Amino acid sequence: MRNMRQAMAGTAASVTMLVCGAGGLQAQAPVSPQAPPSPPPVETPRPRPTPPTRQALRLVQATELPDGTLPRPTQHGNFIVGPTHAPAPDTVAREDVPKGTVYSFTLTSADSTVYPTGIARDAGTFGTPDPTNPARLDVPTSRPASWTRTVSVFVPAQYVAGTSAPFIVGADGPDPLLFTTLENLIAQKRIPVMIGIAVGNGGGDAQGSQRGLEYDTLSGRYAEFIEKDVLPRVAQIAKVRLTTDPDQRATMGCSSGASAALSMAWYRTDLYHRVLSYSGTYVNQQWPWNPATPGGAWGYHETLIPTTAKKPLRLWLHVGDRDLFNPNVMRDDMHDWVDANERMAKVLAAKGYPYQFVFVRNAGHCDRGVKAQTLPLALEYVWGK
Repeated sequence: MRNMRQAMAGTAASVTMLVCGAGGLQAQAPVSPQAPPSPPPVETPRPRPTPPTRQALRLVQATELPDGTLPRPTQHGNFIVGPTHAPAPDTVAREDVPKGTVYSFTLTSADSTVYPTGIARDAGTFGTPDPTNPARLDVPTSRPASWTRTVSVFVPAQYVAGTSAPFIVGADGPDPLLFTTLENLIAQKRIPVMIGIAVGNGGGDAQGSQRGLEYDTLSGRYAEFIEKDVLPRVAQIAKVRLTTDPDQRATMGCSSGASAALSMAWYRTDLYHRVLSYSGTYVNQQWPWNPATPGGAWGYHETLIPTTAKKPLRLWLHVGDRDLFNPNVMRDDMHDWVDANERMAKVLAAKGYPYQFVFVRNAGHCDRGVKAQTLPLALEYVWGK
C-alpha cells in the first residue's frame, strides 16, 4: 500500500493555478538566525514478507491475451495480461492536444465538517491482534491529530463554463498521469469532457491512521467528506459546475484508495455509479473493528455483494501476480490481495454486474508500469455503457 504523506500545511486553504506563475522578491527586515524546526517523527515501515508469484487464477475462468495486448474497452469479464508493460501512448503528454488547466489547493482538518479531528498512529508502532479474535487489531497508540492534504483539479480545455460536467474523483492525489490521460482521451472523444479531481489522503497508512480510517472504513462517510468538504471548494476554485447525476460520476484509487472508491459508490449509489480499482484492498483492514462488518472490506466479496440486490454500478478491477500477501502481524486468512480481487470478480459475475477484471503477470502492488499501460483502457471501460 502506498503511504502518501501530505507535505503542505496551513490552517486555511491556499490555491495555486499551475498553468501560470507569478511572483517576485520582496525586501524583508533582517531576522535573527534560528535553528531549523525538528522534522516530524516518521514511522519506521514494518518489513513485509515477499509476496509469492501467483501463476494462475483459481476461482474464475479468464481469457489469456498475447503479451503486450489488452482487452477491448467493450469487453466484460476476466483477462490475463503481461508480462511486459509498455506505457500506453495516451498516458504521455502530446503537443497537438488542447491543454487543460490544473488547480491545486490545500485542505486542513480545521476546514472539514466530516473529519474535523483526525487520527495518527505513533511513530514506529502498528498494533497487536486481539488474542480472542485474530480478525481484530488493537491499536492503542492511535491518537487524535490534525491533518493537511492537497487537492488537485484538472479542467479540460473543452469544458464550457457554466455547463454541468461529469467528473472522476481519485484517491491519494495528486495524479498527473490521470490528468494527462484524461486530456488525451477527451481530445479523441473516447470519454466525455470531464473534470479530474485527485484528493490527497489524511496521512499515515492502515489501522490507526487517518488514511486507514478514511479509506478502509465500510461506510459512506468518505463519500460525504468529498461531497461536503471537497467538491464545493473544487467548484469555487476551478470555476466549474459539477454534475449531480451519479451515472456521470466516477471514483478511482489504488490499494486502500480502491476500497474507498468502491465504498463511495456502494454506500452512496445516489452519488456514484462507476468505480476504477487498482490492487484493491478488499481485505480485513477496517479500524476500529465493527461487528456489523467484522471482516472489513473482505466482506464485500464474502457477504455484501452476494447477499445484496444488484446495484447500478460498473467496475474495472486489476491485481498483480505479485500483489500483497498477509503483510502484517494478523493471521486471519483475510490478507491476500490476489485472492480478494479474484473473489471480487467471481461474485460480481454471479450477480450480473458489468465489470472487467485484469490479472497482470510480472506486476507488484499498485504497479506504476501497469497503471501507465492500462489507465486509458480502464477509463474507457468505466465510462462505457
